[in-house]
Amino acid sequence: MKRWKHRPEGSTWGDWGDDDQLGRLNLITPKKVLEGVAEVKEGISFCLSLPLDFPGGNVLNPRRLPPVLSPTGDENGWRFNFLTRQLNPLFQDVASDDRVILTLQYSTQWDTLAHVGGMFDADGDGVPEPLYYNGFKAGSDVVGPQPDAGRDGCGHLSYAHKLGVENMAAKAIQGRGVLVDLEKHYGRDHKYVSYDDLKRVLDADKVLVEPGDMLLLYTGFTDEIMKMNKQVDPARAHAMCCVLDGRDQRLLQWITDSQISALIADNYGVEAVPAKEGPADAEHPSLPIHN
Repeated sequence: MKRWKHRPEGSTWGDWGDDDQLGRLNLITPKKVLEGVAEVKEGISFCLSLPLDFPGGNVLNPRRLPPVLSPTGDENGWRFNFLTRQLNPLFQDVASDDRVILTLQYSTQWDTLAHVGGMFDADGDGVPEPLYYNGFKAGSDVVGPQPDAGRDGCGHLSYAHKLGVENMAAKAIQGRGVLVDLEKHYGRDHKYVSYDDLKRVLDADKVLVEPGDMLLLYTGFTDEIMKMNKQVDPARAHAMCCVLDGRDQRLLQWITDSQISALIADNYGVEAVPAKEGPADAEHPSLPIHN
């Protein structure tokens, strides 16, 4: 079902159908997967994720708290080093069963298309409304808390009926990744990376970016966070390593024109958070690359 008459300038709404929930992940085709496989030379596997309880504390974002790990339990006790002979004297097992209460964007994570939308008049009635990719609506497709809900997340149900991360999981995001080593060229001092800065690195390192590629930006930020060992230095954390300059219009246009399928980084928000000041005389997104 088509939910809009007009789409935002530069968007891909409708390019893969009225009900699409994947956006440019559709560019990861079987051919693109084979291109990724062809890049394998040594068969070495490695993990790109932070430990679940890193960065530690809530310095990077006061709303995002570390995970709470605990065992499950019932009237027979906690299921941690649980002796099953308590259930049957003939049993000899020892069992543990765990749970986690997790702020989903605390550690390494993917942003879904339900993460950031924008105010837009998609039906041409002159009234902007909060919408996400492909015209899916806040309040019906992406359901948030009711006005009387507590900030602890209790007393309401929040749910992305559309654009949830399960769509990405079902797609299975595997393809050709292209690494851009910003840290090698610009070090670990804080730097806003413009289009010119990015192009300079791509040219110097002879990096070829093709439609459907996943672009990976290495800045060294995560290495610095790991060295802090969950004792994050606020002054350092908010003023180190490269961030994309989301206010650079040429950079935004390059991201569009390159047709990359995903933009991945080892820093906090890929782009600068908060972004540089926007125009004082017009509405604009707070985080342009996210939007």
